[in-house]
Amino acid sequence: MNLANWPFLPFIGFLGHLAGAIACTIGVWWIATHGDRNRHDRTATIAAGLTTGIWCLLSAAFGPDAIIAEVAEIARNLAWIFLLFRLFGNDGRDESVRQVRPVVVALLFVECLQPVLLLVEHRFAITPQIDALTNQISAALRMLVAIGGLMLLHNLYAGAAKPSRELLRWSTIAVGGFWAFDLNFFTVGYLGGQHPALLEAIRGLAAAVLILPLALGSSATAAGLQFRPSRAVAFQTLSLLLIGAYLLLMMLMTRSIAMLGGDFARFTQVGFVVAATIATILWLPSPRLRGWLKVTATKHLFQHRYDYRQEWLRFNATIGRGGANGESFEERAIRAIADITDSPAGLLLAPNEEVELELVEHWKWPSLEVPAVAACAALSSMLEEQEFILDLDEARARLGEEDQIPFVPAWMLDEPRAWAVVPLLHFERLVGAIVLARPAAHRSLDWEDFDLLRVVGRQLASYLAERAGQQALMEASRFDEFNRRIAFVMHDIKNLASQVTLLARNAEKHADNPEFRADMLVTLRNSGDKLNALLKRLGRYGAGQVDAREPLALDAFARDLVAKYARQHSVTVAQANPVLVLANREALDQSLTHLLQNAIDASADGAPIYVNVVSDGTLGCLEIIDSGGGMSPQFIRNGLFKPFVSSKDGGFGIGAFEARELIRAMGGRLKVESREGIGTRFMACLPLEAAAQIQASGTNNDSEVA
Repeated sequence: MNLANWPFLPFIGFLGHLAGAIACTIGVWWIATHGDRNRHDRTATIAAGLTTGIWCLLSAAFGPDAIIAEVAEIARNLAWIFLLFRLFGNDGRDESVRQVRPVVVALLFVECLQPVLLLVEHRFAITPQIDALTNQISAALRMLVAIGGLMLLHNLYAGAAKPSRELLRWSTIAVGGFWAFDLNFFTVGYLGGQHPALLEAIRGLAAAVLILPLALGSSATAAGLQFRPSRAVAFQTLSLLLIGAYLLLMMLMTRSIAMLGGDFARFTQVGFVVAATIATILWLPSPRLRGWLKVTATKHLFQHRYDYRQEWLRFNATIGRGGANGESFEERAIRAIADITDSPAGLLLAPNEEVELELVEHWKWPSLEVPAVAACAALSSMLEEQEFILDLDEARARLGEEDQIPFVPAWMLDEPRAWAVVPLLHFERLVGAIVLARPAAHRSLDWEDFDLLRVVGRQLASYLAERAGQQALMEASRFDEFNRRIAFVMHDIKNLASQVTLLARNAEKHADNPEFRADMLVTLRNSGDKLNALLKRLGRYGAGQVDAREPLALDAFARDLVAKYARQHSVTVAQANPVLVLANREALDQSLTHLLQNAIDASADGAPIYVNVVSDGTLGCLEIIDSGGGMSPQFIRNGLFKPFVSSKDGGFGIGAFEARELIRAMGGRLKVESREGIGTRFMACLPLEAAAQIQASGTNNDSEVA
């Protein structure tokens, strides 16, 4: 539909110009009564507003094409050029910047050519060709004036000092909007051969809108007001501008193709529209484009990259959501930091007892293969001591150089998506580290990223430490309940054992039947032994029973352990090097029996289980390897060695914890490696006898010297 033939368009133009006249009248009154009387541009501002109001009124009364309205438009433009010149006087630069005056004089001269063209149009344009030529020349001159005005405005604002910019902000917005609208209006008219009907109808509304910042800029108090759109508004505005520019380009291309004429041009036009539409559907929703738009808007529209208030509110909302969407606390912790940098995925690492970093949880990054020991203790120490945010791109760039960042694990460098490592410090102690994936819009980390990530990392570390403290309190509470119950059980069994033992003694003295006495004695003594053994076993929660360590052949012990299950499952000693360790045989048997039984329970019928005995020169290790369902890193970290947490139906959840504590009490350590769907390997490592003797002799020598 042709807008020029729209019947309501003249009425809209009338209302728009009338609204502009009213708004300009109110604006001039405001400037005259509330404006700063000491400003150099006060008179020019009133003149610009007054002439604009008169032009709007005459356009509403007689139409925008009337001679009197066109003369008023020339007066209006001269007033706005004069206002632009007077704005330079607010900081004295109308005297210091001499090159401004010739440009202003040139603009005034060009605008003063409009009456001549107006006279030619109404008196001497006897043919349509002369009339069209006159209109084209007029539009071209108006375009030159608008371009010159925008250039002067840019020179004014770019060269102004910061206090002057505060004073000029609103006035330059009004002047810039005025010349930008005129440039667009006359450019479209020049290219189309006639004034655009819709833009001509809303010229009065544009004047009504632009008078508002002009009035605000006239007051010293109001000039301090600042328009600070939120980042969401800026991002959405930039997105709309980009979409609009794309649609405009597509329209121009289709119009250009249509000018070729013929069936081929029509076919090409339709094909271009289809291809452009498909490209739009695929391109606009992409994360890369959204990331680029956000980075661009932040870089050019805001002083800081981040809206700190918004980021803090979002961080606390993510942490305190309570797992409503099925995410664990660890997953929410990763996402809380990843959302700040628009990272699409992340990992949470935490130090183990040897201060090595291990995987605790991943968020949207399940495909990444992370070793059992994700990072060595040296990297953990560096993150803790220096609160160092590791830029992995910088680490990759320094490979092979003398100042390369040390201790960075190979799997981080080999994974191209790995972008940064953020330490989580609580009271100068490392409680974890977040590995962030690279954002969709590629960029480098800068000082603002580092500062914000450090602050948020400390806050997140406090939450993790608080959660660990709460878990420790719950565990202690469970232990307390367990100890109270065990105390009653031990008391009852102890009494029963005493009674049975006393009965056995009395039976030895008073029984008349020798055969009955013999059988009774055997039965009672066996019962007493079993009860005493049960009491002894119930008391094995601590290091008391493993104080007496002695040399133990670990290879022979492994064969004896496997022999117990020869008829129950396929358990094989695959490797048994001669290894002599210091251990308590009974405690070691108890701990490894439990681990081997777990391996059998996790394996399918007939699936082999292998036992290896190896040594690294300091420790002797007995490995139990199964091909069962495996365990997730989260369960290993948070559930395997937690008392009263069991994956078995009806399990008490204390066996793995007891096994680890018994091995620790003997000076060793229990390690575990597992992959879901592949299997598990437990490694019980104990000090070698020779190494222990060397260490003991060194300690004795030090004592003698002291």
